[in-house]
Amino acid sequence: MSERAATEPSGSSRRPRRRRIVGWVVGGLGAVVLAGVLGIVIWSQVGVMAAEPGPVAAVRADEAITVAESDAGIVLAPADGGSDVGLVYIPGAKVDPWAYAAKLSGAVSEHGVTVVITRPWLNLAFFDPRPLSTFTGAAPEVEAWMVGGHSLGGVRACQLAPDADALVLFASYCATDLSDSGMAVLSIAGSDDGLSTPEKIADARPLLPTDAEMVEIPGAAHSSFGDYGPQAGDGKPTISDEEMTARLTELLGAFATDR
Repeated sequence: MSERAATEPSGSSRRPRRRRIVGWVVGGLGAVVLAGVLGIVIWSQVGVMAAEPGPVAAVRADEAITVAESDAGIVLAPADGGSDVGLVYIPGAKVDPWAYAAKLSGAVSEHGVTVVITRPWLNLAFFDPRPLSTFTGAAPEVEAWMVGGHSLGGVRACQLAPDADALVLFASYCATDLSDSGMAVLSIAGSDDGLSTPEKIADARPLLPTDAEMVEIPGAAHSSFGDYGPQAGDGKPTISDEEMTARLTELLGAFATDR
């Protein structure tokens, strides 16, 4: 036997080493994936914008509204019953769902719209794969459903829109092409929005049907659509909360009447 043959490892001795290398690689990749998942989970729970307590208390105290909560979300329904039209509302990224209750309350008490404010998984709508029926099932008496949302929640609402009767965007725009859907669409924006700016909404306008109703509220910023305080990168609103609520109530009420 040559000296080289004597010193080279046999095939049987190379196999365990290969297995160890493969095990290290797989284990390393698994650790990276696990760290990434944990990072997303931790990030999703840090910096969640809390609902202001005053507006929430006002909604809970309103005798014209019944409030129910479940895993699907917060259900605001007219106390006198008989609601035929509903709105599934998807919150913006890392915003407490309760932050939208007061701004939507007028549509409930004055126009009889049932509103289901969803609780997105990980506080991020894109990580919530549940279908629209998960949320509409919370109010089975409703016959026609609108789906909508604020900011990132509106982007997710566009994805769920084919299963709804209408779409409402609140300081948001679609990344899904609905231009040929024939769907009724109401887009409500703010003139001083520093995040979903008027320019961004205009750029995404071709993805909506040509007859979509586009409304820009003067003086409204991104945070004007909820009650969770100032938001980084946003403009400074000049419209009061009372005026903003009244305008949203008017727009939603008129749009819901046509459903």
